[in-house]
Amino acid sequence: MDRQAVLAAFDEQLRRRPEPDAPDGYVEHDGGVIRSMSAGDGWAGVTWCDLDPAGADAVIAAQIHRFAGLARPWEWKHYSYDRPPDLPDRLLAAGFTPQPAEALLVAEIADLPLEMSPPPGVELLAVVDGQGVDALVRVHDEVFGGDHSPVGRTLLAGLAGRGGTTAAVVALAGRTPISAGRVEFHDGTDFASLWGGGTLPAWRGRGVFRSLVAHRAALAAARGFRYLQVDASPDSRPILKRLGFVELATTTPFTHPGGAG
Repeated sequence: MDRQAVLAAFDEQLRRRPEPDAPDGYVEHDGGVIRSMSAGDGWAGVTWCDLDPAGADAVIAAQIHRFAGLARPWEWKHYSYDRPPDLPDRLLAAGFTPQPAEALLVAEIADLPLEMSPPPGVELLAVVDGQGVDALVRVHDEVFGGDHSPVGRTLLAGLAGRGGTTAAVVALAGRTPISAGRVEFHDGTDFASLWGGGTLPAWRGRGVFRSLVAHRAALAAARGFRYLQVDASPDSRPILKRLGFVELATTTPFTHPGGAG
């Protein structure tokens, strides 16, 4: 893999052309910043930036003012190659809080194993309705903590639409959901992306997570995508690298509480 070429494609095709993940979402281009906006459950934040050091603080202040109208928390998605190099320090000084860093991993789908069965006693179930969404949310809440019902509402709205840009899968042990994940299909690009992959602690190390990755990669391959991208936590990063994913950068979500505009 030509890492620099793939990173440039990722930056151009996904970061600079974000897709709002909620029906009320929209994108704004403002000089050296690209924003994804949503007043409801959809993700809101800065997806891309390229700032001159002399004016970076003023641009940051302008984003805080712009997002204040949403009256809810939002995120500045920072990547390790963003400019200026001291942008993380500037975001901290402006009132942002860094979340745990993740690895930007990308794989050529043609190089990934696409047929990996779950362990005995576990089956993979496509999420197609509210019951499946509820199972996915329960897994996310237990694995990652917090309330993932907004993710469920966004996913359910996507399933009800005609675009078919999202698919999700839940692993069941009997009737108990034990793992879940989503895949986003970014039409018009070379990329599909993985989100939310997580497995209950008692079922880790048995191949459940790997089977969910393979299942979603096969869905992306069937739609003709070339690359599969994921923001990987420290737990999933080594597993994904063993499967063939390559680390291109690191990414850190900087969250802002909203308001103060």
